[in-house]
Amino acid sequence: MERNDVILVDENDKEVGVMEKLQAHVEGKLHRAFSVFIFNNEGKLLLQQRALTKYHSGGLWTNTCCSHPKPGEEVHDGAHRRLVEEMGFNTEIEWVDHVLYKAAFGNGLIEHEYDHVFVGYYDGVIKPNPEEVESIRWIDIAELEDWMKKKPTDFTAWFGLCLEKVKYFRETKNQAIA
Repeated sequence: MERNDVILVDENDKEVGVMEKLQAHVEGKLHRAFSVFIFNNEGKLLLQQRALTKYHSGGLWTNTCCSHPKPGEEVHDGAHRRLVEEMGFNTEIEWVDHVLYKAAFGNGLIEHEYDHVFVGYYDGVIKPNPEEVESIRWIDIAELEDWMKKKPTDFTAWFGLCLEKVKYFRETKNQAIA
C-alpha cells in the first residue's frame, strides 16, 4: 500500500521533513495543508459536509475542499488535484493567505497545520466523491454566519479561521475594483 505522506514545515512554511499522515496527526506535527473556497456567480459559497467515514471531523461542514499537498507537489497544484478528486471539477483558484492552527480531536488526533487558503469561482456541474463528501450545499455568507453562531460544533476546527481570511480578501478585492 502506498504511503500517504505530509510535508512537515516550520512556522514560516519552510519544509523540515516528511511524515506519514496519520502519524503526523497522532504526534501533532506542524504540516502543510490547503483549504479551497469556491463561490458561484451569485456570491454563494460551496460547502461540503465531510464523509462520515473520514478519520477526523467526519460529518462536519467545511469549505469546498481541503487536504495536503504531496511531497514534491506545489500547494497550488495539490489544491487543483483535490478539487477534482473531491468535487469532480477544476477551476482557477487564487491564493488568499494562510492560517496557522492547532486543534485536538477527541479521538487522539491533533490537526496542526500551516493552511494555505485559496478562492475560486465556478458555476458548472459538481460530482462529489462519496468517499470524501457526505453532502454539499451552496450558501449565502450571511446565512452561513448565522448558522455558525447558532451551531458552531457543526463545522470543522479550521473553517472559521479560513473563512475570515476569505471574507477580508473578497472585501478588499471588491473595494479595489470599485
